[in-house]
Amino acid sequence: MGAITDVPGIRVGHVQKTDDGWLTGVTVVLPPPGTIGSVDVQGGGPATHETDALDPTTLVSAVHAVVLTGGSAYGLASATGAQLWCEENGRGFPVPGGVVPIVPAAAIFDLGRGGDFSARPTADMGYAATAAAAAEKDGHDVGRGNLGAGTGAVIARTYKGGVGTASVTLENGVVVGAIAIVNALGLPLDTTTQQAEPGSVRLSEERASTPRASADGAEPSNGAPLNTTLVVVATNAVLDVAECKRTASASHAGIARALNPSHTLGDGDTVFCLSTQAVALDRSDEAARQISLITLQSAAADVVRLAILDGVASARAVSTPAGDYGVYGTG
Repeated sequence: MGAITDVPGIRVGHVQKTDDGWLTGVTVVLPPPGTIGSVDVQGGGPATHETDALDPTTLVSAVHAVVLTGGSAYGLASATGAQLWCEENGRGFPVPGGVVPIVPAAAIFDLGRGGDFSARPTADMGYAATAAAAAEKDGHDVGRGNLGAGTGAVIARTYKGGVGTASVTLENGVVVGAIAIVNALGLPLDTTTQQAEPGSVRLSEERASTPRASADGAEPSNGAPLNTTLVVVATNAVLDVAECKRTASASHAGIARALNPSHTLGDGDTVFCLSTQAVALDRSDEAARQISLITLQSAAADVVRLAILDGVASARAVSTPAGDYGVYGTG
């Protein structure tokens, strides 16, 4: 299915911890210099950082790194480490005396899933994940499943979620790729055989094991749902910030096509869109411009769907003091 790194210049780094009560991590998408971007948040419970800076009406259009992290709002501290790496390497918005890196971030809820509620990503982990991305070669393979921000991801509060990625190359040479961190309330639409009544939601099968509630704060099976699917869409097409915003919005359709339900009050579903500014679209007239953008945005939604399904398929079962999370579709 390809990977987000099929977009030339895009690199991905993962860091995770899985022992001594830890089950969480950080994933950093490091784009090439000159990349611009935007974001669209449609979930009801987001944990985000610097997303307002990506609004098309604001001063700065550049994006120097995107941080996807575990740890809920606590894990957003990892963005500080990514920002420090960018500063040390001269990546940022130029200001008198130095640079200010624009590093937006979003987090999933995985607190306590390794058994220790206080084990969540730090600035050091964000720095390490950014350095890991920078050390990769162009077009590198991307780790999938229980890595980075997908380490503690779970779907339907029962099955293991994780990192997935996919890409497509269009006839005009435009590449669209996506990486997803799947920590959703819902189940995959393309792999479930369950039939629900209209307006109803069934989140687990009879064979599903129920995560155990731990004494130190891990999520109980009957607690409030706290979930998020995080996505970064990248393309080599030349887009402006408003077009990145619209592409991010259109890409949410991929979440809805892959997961049922999605975009609930308990989900923090967030999509970033990055444009590396390498391949010009046909803008010879207004009709050509619209067709070019519609084609790209439709492809983005399809790639997001594939990345999410890849994340579920790539996940591996885990057992911690807080619970047992199996692989969806087995057993």
